[in-house]
Amino acid sequence: MADTPENLHRRNTLLQAVRLSVAGTLAASGAAALASPAAPDEAAAATAEKAIDTLEGTYGTHKGQRRNHTKGIGAMGTFVGNPEAAAPYSRSLLFSGAPIDVVARFSIAGGNPRVEDKEKSTRGLGLEFRLPGGGMHHITMLNTPMFFARMPATFIAKFAAVKPDPTTGKPMPEKVKAFNATHPDAASQTMFLTEHNPPPSYANSAFYGIHTFKFVNQANHVTLVRWRFVPRDGEKSLSDADMASAPDDFLYAALTERLKHGPVEWDMLVAIGEPGDSETDPTILWPKQRKEINVGTLTLTSAAPPETAASNRINFDPLVMADGILPTEDPILLFRSPSYAYSYARRQSEG
Repeated sequence: MADTPENLHRRNTLLQAVRLSVAGTLAASGAAALASPAAPDEAAAATAEKAIDTLEGTYGTHKGQRRNHTKGIGAMGTFVGNPEAAAPYSRSLLFSGAPIDVVARFSIAGGNPRVEDKEKSTRGLGLEFRLPGGGMHHITMLNTPMFFARMPATFIAKFAAVKPDPTTGKPMPEKVKAFNATHPDAASQTMFLTEHNPPPSYANSAFYGIHTFKFVNQANHVTLVRWRFVPRDGEKSLSDADMASAPDDFLYAALTERLKHGPVEWDMLVAIGEPGDSETDPTILWPKQRKEINVGTLTLTSAAPPETAASNRINFDPLVMADGILPTEDPILLFRSPSYAYSYARRQSEG
């Protein structure tokens, strides 16, 4: 089978299907083992299938669309790594210095395809790096430096808690309050979203890997890292007045208008971990004084609406990794792969 993009996607889907039967079981058993003893029922229900069922129960099923981060737009560009900075830590081809084709997808959290672009929720960025020789590497990020769940059970409980009341169309305050009271790991992201208005353009948003990963160099030395992508256009937020007057859909127009004036760029900054830094909890931030290195630049040159975007056919599985980068045992990171696979399989079956 030739290594065309289409065949690479098929191969990726097959790999995910194989991973599904193993990772789903491991993730569920890991959740049960590590979750709070006060929530055994939640832990037992923390399977990939349950996660997708919960999202569908909260937002409905929208034929052929993703179950989470449903509303999104596509983009294309390149990534050029900085080998001098990265080589001491990672041997990945991402950082060779050669231009690498990238397919990107920006999105808004949740399963509502008509969510307002000004909603105070997380924004996402998925990247597929198409490496020399037909290899791939995926990165999925959020515009918050932390996640809201330490364990898969919390992820599922959050989306169950925000299920709209049929009469009001809005989440029921008592359920949201109960979730917040019993899931303190969600507090940091909730506070961040309360204190930060969303960006006026994806070009003005930073994106964070949220998880800890392992960089492996040529000598097989492992370094714990966390990364973020920082926009060269600068980070900006909508004012409260903008929030009140902004249309429901403006992010695609804002990005396409910005691209008329030239490419949009982000620097990939990697924080180097030190002993004691959290390795498996994406709700905990590392100290700000950690050493950071600039390992490359992402450049996007075009955008496309969801109907025609190349990203539509991609399942941005964060465990699709090139040599030189490895996952940690973060339960949420490991849970993403089978959950994304379930979502991908269901929307593919719908045509």
